[in-house]
Amino acid sequence: MVPSMRTFIAIELSQEIKDKLSELQDLLKKAGADVKWIEPENIHLTLKFLGEIDEGKSIKITGAIEDTAKKSRQFQMSLGSLGAFPRIEFPRIVWVGIDKGDKETAVLARELEERIEELGISKEERPFSSHITIGRVKGTLNKDGLANNLKELENYFSGRNIEFDVTKITLFKSTLGPGGPVYAALKEVKLTTA
Repeated sequence: MVPSMRTFIAIELSQEIKDKLSELQDLLKKAGADVKWIEPENIHLTLKFLGEIDEGKSIKITGAIEDTAKKSRQFQMSLGSLGAFPRIEFPRIVWVGIDKGDKETAVLARELEERIEELGISKEERPFSSHITIGRVKGTLNKDGLANNLKELENYFSGRNIEFDVTKITLFKSTLGPGGPVYAALKEVKLTTA
């Protein structure tokens, strides 16, 4: 039996961005809703969730990431509005969108989807949406309060110009532990410079 690992490809965020998102989480926590907030050190922007793969496949996936990175230039990203899936009135996933860098992120994700589909991993059925998940709603406790809070803070980052440079994409391994998932970078691949 070949051991497998749970993996995903993501854009790592700068510490400053993680701190800003943590501040926003603290404001949203005041609603007292039943939400599993993502630990600030684990917050990232997922480009492609891969699921369980073995080491042989991870080597091929690394090759696909390297090929994609060669064709993709470094870019700037900025935080956008606050939102929720399926919608703010019925939040299940709480996220922060991307303003600057949204197009570049979508192109990266599409390239990765196509390259990785060639390796036998099926394409994501839902269209890609550049977003950073910051919380997952677990139950109905104070859900209306959370929805109101989300509406009030929807434009929290508007006009604050919180930007960071995207210089690499990373293949992560996720290990589920008693305190939640622990992420470890398996491979970091630099994007090309202009």
